[in-house]
Amino acid sequence: MERKIITTADGSSTIYLPDLDETYHSRHGAIQEAIHVFIKSGLEFWLSKNPESHHLNILEIGFGTGLNAFLTCLQAEELQCNIAYTGVEAYPVSQADLEHINYANEISSGTQESVFKKLHAVDWEILQDITSRFKILKQEKTFADITDEAIHDLIYFDAFGPRVQPELWGESVFNIMIKALKPGGILVTYSAQGNARRAMQAVGFLVERIPGPPGKREMLRARKPF
Repeated sequence: MERKIITTADGSSTIYLPDLDETYHSRHGAIQEAIHVFIKSGLEFWLSKNPESHHLNILEIGFGTGLNAFLTCLQAEELQCNIAYTGVEAYPVSQADLEHINYANEISSGTQESVFKKLHAVDWEILQDITSRFKILKQEKTFADITDEAIHDLIYFDAFGPRVQPELWGESVFNIMIKALKPGGILVTYSAQGNARRAMQAVGFLVERIPGPPGKREMLRARKPF
């Protein structure tokens, strides 16, 4: 499938798939969307609810360009928390495409480029230390093949949108997600689609609509009951 690197409104890169007319991130700004949805509404929210905890396990659904992992790695250092991160991706982005992604320059004026490169250089299927506070396990498989049970504190649900892949936003996938979370665990996603919200609720999630990133009025945050 053809992939094109494009620049979003905040100056950061994303990948555009012409065949699907779909982008990996919001055209309104890849970095600002990731910060709003996954860092502020996910990571920082979880830490605010668990102030005594300095370690958490994160599962990302759709590792993609590694933007969410990169931002989370940088935040682990800033927030002084230890993160074990699992990124699941069925179709890894090629090294050739990654060379045109500009996140390190946009976020840190290039000073953290070595971290971004290391995230992509480490082997898949092996837990790897990226920094003293952040380790990652990259898994090449479909979301339906996830078998984790009560392991993760937080899920970044960053699959392609319901318009393109509605099967990823149904009860079968969200049942896998709720099983993967510990009681009280949180799932955040950029989508606020009604069918997705109802599918989450059907498998037992407690779901709330919260303000979305630029270009989106709302997003969803869900919690697994204790």
